[in-house]
Amino acid sequence: MAYRPNVVNVTKAGSNENDGLYEFIVNLADGTACRVFYHRNPEWRLTNVSRLQKTPCPVCRKDFICGCMEKFSDEINRQMVEGQWLDKLTS
Repeated sequence: MAYRPNVVNVTKAGSNENDGLYEFIVNLADGTACRVFYHRNPEWRLTNVSRLQKTPCPVCRKDFICGCMEKFSDEINRQMVEGQWLDKLTS
């Protein structure tokens, strides 16, 4: 079965409003937490996704640093935009 991330909650972890840089903590339905970085200028652009080391990776099951979540950056970005998480957290 292929892994499909499902964004259930997003919190703002930090920002640099002058440079348009934002950091969010994204909680997925399977309990995985990811740190997601966005650049706002001229429009929202996802720059990096990394899994927080709270639970093993749902893809490779490693409990240390891996790059698996980067493969799903397009899907996570799509859910962030469609769920209007970016607008809710930055307004």
